[in-house]
Amino acid sequence: MDRISKLPIGIIETILCFLPIQEAARTSILSREWRYHWTKIPKLVFNEYTFEVSTDRAEPSVLEQTFDKPSKRREMHKRCKFFYAIYQVLLMHEGPINEFTLSMGVDTSCVEIDQIQRHLSKKNTLKILKLDFCTGGDVEYKLPISLFSLHQLTSLYLSGCALYQQRSFNEFGYLTTLHLESVWMYEKMLLRLLSSCPFLKSLTLDNGSTFIYDDEDTTIVDLLECLPVIEYLYVVFSFVEDFLRWRHPKELPTPFVHLKYLCIHDLSFSHIYGLPFLALLIRSSPNLEKLKLVMYDQDCLQDYEMGSLTLEDYSDITLEHLN
Repeated sequence: MDRISKLPIGIIETILCFLPIQEAARTSILSREWRYHWTKIPKLVFNEYTFEVSTDRAEPSVLEQTFDKPSKRREMHKRCKFFYAIYQVLLMHEGPINEFTLSMGVDTSCVEIDQIQRHLSKKNTLKILKLDFCTGGDVEYKLPISLFSLHQLTSLYLSGCALYQQRSFNEFGYLTTLHLESVWMYEKMLLRLLSSCPFLKSLTLDNGSTFIYDDEDTTIVDLLECLPVIEYLYVVFSFVEDFLRWRHPKELPTPFVHLKYLCIHDLSFSHIYGLPFLALLIRSSPNLEKLKLVMYDQDCLQDYEMGSLTLEDYSDITLEHLN
């Protein structure tokens, strides 16, 4: 008895979501009933680094063997096959796409990625978007404006790209999770992005991100007030340092009553803004349950301003709910 084929369609689609997309597509040869099951899975993951390309000449050329790396022609051939596979899947796909992941190397412009995002925006069903790009050196891939047409997003993960759109928007009204890693953007853009996410519960400002300083009046209060219902906050200290160069109070005007988890990476108590920033967040987070501090190597602080502190300055800090 073919018990798998008798399972409800929803369960079959869930099982196929755990397979690489190439393997899921190959299930179409099992039987007539299975021919189109893979075209309905709501989760699509495309990874250039694990993408398999069948070639007539499996052996590498003499040049490839000599320099121990694939030729540019072969890399271009694989890239074309990779995009062709994505286009095939998107054109044949039926039903909603709830989650889409794309991992690949990029340069300053990639029309193919722009077209993929435009296709996803037309579907208007996407809940989770993960764009994980590997760029070389100072190369920045600029995300297209079609990204802001994904109104239904609840989770957005961006890595290795740039957001330079100078516009006000309120398209991310459903976003609850935002992860920025190795992302270039203006500070004003960051504030507008966060302000457009009134229900944001989880924010990660991870390694490699660069926020271009473009407003002398912007303070750390301006940044944190964009997060009224935040529950999970992970920041690398160096990326919020510019917000601290100007005036900042001992505690926020509106406390973080929902914040349960706080992680500050690359923190130093000796840095002039290090401990004041930590104290600001703790004083403003009365219900904090978990605190993680990843300390910065003190030997690397020679070019930074040192701060002086006494225990009396922070005698009012309590962690009543810390687990």
